[in-house]
Amino acid sequence: MSETQTAGVIARPPFMFLGSLLAGFLVNWLLPLPFPVAWASMVTWIIAGLLILIGLSVFAAGIRNFTGAGTPVPTSEPTRALVTTGIHGITRNPIYLGMFLIYAGIGTAAQNLWILILLVPLAITMRYGVVAREEVYLERLFGDAYRDYKIRVRRWI
Repeated sequence: MSETQTAGVIARPPFMFLGSLLAGFLVNWLLPLPFPVAWASMVTWIIAGLLILIGLSVFAAGIRNFTGAGTPVPTSEPTRALVTTGIHGITRNPIYLGMFLIYAGIGTAAQNLWILILLVPLAITMRYGVVAREEVYLERLFGDAYRDYKIRVRRWI
């Protein structure tokens, strides 16, 4: 499949999140950093749990919207429909937002500072290597409808 039929992202986002997560665990094993929160672990677990639950909810809502519209979720397949309702009426990237929340929740639950530090380069890579390419692709594919959607709905929240 040619790159013009898809967004041509640099890598599949789930693999990027998983790779960053595994790198965080590996670096923490090699060079552990103390977790900066001196609270009782119950507070940390509650925060982590909320991040993961909210992330799963946002992620699932995004998947459900795409599936309902008959457009594939994988970035390696061509988009068939512009989805602008439901959770996509609140954020243009609910699936990625959900993945970020889940990732941060895992890092917090594991009390792994490296995972949280690696969130920054992951976010930059996602922004420019995935989201920016998808935006160009969707603008080329849907034209004014996508440009209007970008004006109405924020990229993240």
